[in-house]
Amino acid sequence: MNEVIVGNLKLSDKKFFLISGPCVIEEEKIMMEAGEKLKNISLKYDLPVIYKSSFMKDNRSSVEFYSGPGLEDGLKMLEKIKNTFDLPVLSDIHYPDQINAAADVLDIIQIPAYLCMQTILVVETAKSGKAINIKHGQFIAPENMGKVVKKIESTGNKNIIVTERGYTFGYNDLVVDPRSFHELRKFDYPVVFDITHSIRKYGIPSADPKGGMREYLPVLSRAGVAAGVDGIFIEVHPEPAIAKCDAASQLKLGHLEEFLKPLIELHNTEKKYR
Repeated sequence: MNEVIVGNLKLSDKKFFLISGPCVIEEEKIMMEAGEKLKNISLKYDLPVIYKSSFMKDNRSSVEFYSGPGLEDGLKMLEKIKNTFDLPVLSDIHYPDQINAAADVLDIIQIPAYLCMQTILVVETAKSGKAINIKHGQFIAPENMGKVVKKIESTGNKNIIVTERGYTFGYNDLVVDPRSFHELRKFDYPVVFDITHSIRKYGIPSADPKGGMREYLPVLSRAGVAAGVDGIFIEVHPEPAIAKCDAASQLKLGHLEEFLKPLIELHNTEKKYR
């Protein structure tokens, strides 16, 4: 498998890693509290951790919903977290004109699932030389993500992470098919399972308790790790009920450490049989 260089980290199939943080950038206190907790977990378990939070969520279902502080203020916050806690940072972009500013701060630039087939966005982002986290669009077969990977590779950039986040199953529902992990691993890059977004109930506001199925987080995460994913993507918040985005699907920050313990152990067992 190709190693992906992220700051001073090397991501591969040799060591389990975590992508985590609040869904969208909120007040500084919340962001720093998450950064401190993630750093402590990283040190305690010798676990590579990438801090993720969105400076802008351009796919909110209503213009009335909070979409983040925007590019400039959001990147300043992520840069502060990066420098304070010595954690690589990740955020998603939506337009080519965001690439240069994002590349100045971010260690990983994420292409949202809805936009994974946008050739100009994908190729121009890859040209930045930054590691790219490309999310599997919930509307295409997993093997077709190989075409997206080739778009990135066409620029000479091979710092690629491929993330699974569920597949559209009827209206306003998603299903996670373990066969997808197998197919995505064929691209020979680290595969991540985004469990947070796979439990969202689309069409229901994220602040509504019915907007997410948090009870499935443990079973889905264990299934993904047992199936061979290299890392887990899970959004966390000190108080999910008052989160400004994905309130019904984020994990409570204080529960993260116990949540991760069986996953680390399971990954160490699973990789013996690869």
